[in-house]
Amino acid sequence: MSVQSFAIGRRRDVRTAIRILSVVLATSTLVGCNAYRVKETLEVPNDYRKRHQIGLREGTRTVELFIGQSRGSLNPAQRADVLAFAQNWKRDSTGGIVIEVPKGTPNQFAASQAGREINSILMASGMPPQTVAMRSYQPESPAQLPTVRLNYSTIKADAGPCGLWPTDLGPAPEPFYASNKPYWNLGCANQRNLAAMVDNPADLVQPRGETPAWTSRRTMVLEKYRRGESPETIYPNRDRATISDVGN
Repeated sequence: MSVQSFAIGRRRDVRTAIRILSVVLATSTLVGCNAYRVKETLEVPNDYRKRHQIGLREGTRTVELFIGQSRGSLNPAQRADVLAFAQNWKRDSTGGIVIEVPKGTPNQFAASQAGREINSILMASGMPPQTVAMRSYQPESPAQLPTVRLNYSTIKADAGPCGLWPTDLGPAPEPFYASNKPYWNLGCANQRNLAAMVDNPADLVQPRGETPAWTSRRTMVLEKYRRGESPETIYPNRDRATISDVGN
């Protein structure tokens, strides 16, 4: 091989190496930009349901009963509250019921009598005795009337917290102002209200099981359809409250 051929081959190898290096650098730059965009999207999602996700957690449901020092029994409204509390426990509880009675207060004796009555109502509603526990507590504020408290643990839906403003909504020399993205707090109140209003938090995760269909009504409608009749329901005396013949 001559010296000239060797020099030409070396120059060709150098140009090839430079091209490969340029491609590698350009690819690295693109990957870096893409990674930055993905990271930015994950930190501040455009969808408010992702910014303020509704999560399920274990919380406490509490009912407070105000008992005066001269009264040791529950009034009718309080008995209804205890019975409703027992029915809710059967539906959505994840633990037992704890009856908390104030200690060292002027209404201590009356509250202990009310606690025994509460326990009897719970037993009469069909609750197992081992699921109810009674304990005393020391009130924090002596100026407030101590209450008899009923607690049980349950699953709750929660979202938030709301009211966070990491960036200013007005004109500012920040990239967020020119990004045309929704501000962080948008949709937070709607998510919190939805979490507070849902009857069963598990409905946010999966649908409930279907109940059996009402076969008698379904058979009647199908039989009318088979005979060529209208399947509508005819109510007796449905025109009794009519005050005008307009539309007839």
